Amino acid sequence: MKPIPSKNQGTNAMDVIDHKSSVRERVWSELRKVAVPDSRFHFDFGEFIADFEGGEEAVARLVAHDFYRNSNYIFITPDNCLDRLRLRALQDGKTVLMTTYSIKRGFWLLDPALISPDLYLYASTLDGMERVGKPLTLKEIEKMPTVDYMVTGTGAINLEGVRFGKGHGFFDAEWGMLYQLGRISVETPSAAVVHDCQVLDEKLVPDVYDTVADVIFTPTRTIAVESPHKPTCGILWDRLDPHMYETIPPLQELKAMGL
Repeated sequence: MKPIPSKNQGTNAMDVIDHKSSVRERVWSELRKVAVPDSRFHFDFGEFIADFEGGEEAVARLVAHDFYRNSNYIFITPDNCLDRLRLRALQDGKTVLMTTYSIKRGFWLLDPALISPDLYLYASTLDGMERVGKPLTLKEIEKMPTVDYMVTGTGAINLEGVRFGKGHGFFDAEWGMLYQLGRISVETPSAAVVHDCQVLDEKLVPDVYDTVADVIFTPTRTIAVESPHKPTCGILWDRLDPHMYETIPPLQELKAMGL
């Protein structure tokens, strides 16, 4: 969730926002050296999570890890660095839950049993996903099995697994919605796929709803996080950016469900 400071939050909320912005700007200046530009957003990392040099090696590390090997139903964010993971998951017979860019058209299911193998590559892309996948309402997701694994890219992350995304709060909102639906819990493993330059050996100050990774995969390292402190607050309606609520139908559905 993108935080909206209220009067009773005072300067503390603004300090957190400024802290996150400062970290992102510092990391993004290094990321630009190794990032793959986006066809729409060039190097504007505030609008997309970039793929990067060594991305194949980072995903190979994830695929070799027990969290992936033991999962059948995986949530994977629509980030550029994770296209190849979505393809690999389909090839491995795993069901993929994901969202559209900025969650504007909600959640979608990629079931390899319902997609022709010659369309797996197409289905793993954001354009193809909406043509061969299946849209899901939150009520439908609520009736499905629990999610085994949550995987995301991010803007910056530290060795404690605290991650700052691109500043819009989409993964935090996805986590919050799935948490309130009972499809994930603090025991659900969460992974971040990033370049080494995005990993910081310093303290990051998270907000109460900021998601935390159990493991970080880079082109050269697999970093396990000890006792990650994951959010349990779900969606904080009084902290939610009104624009997110107005443009993300699943948030509207969740509120209508009384959750």
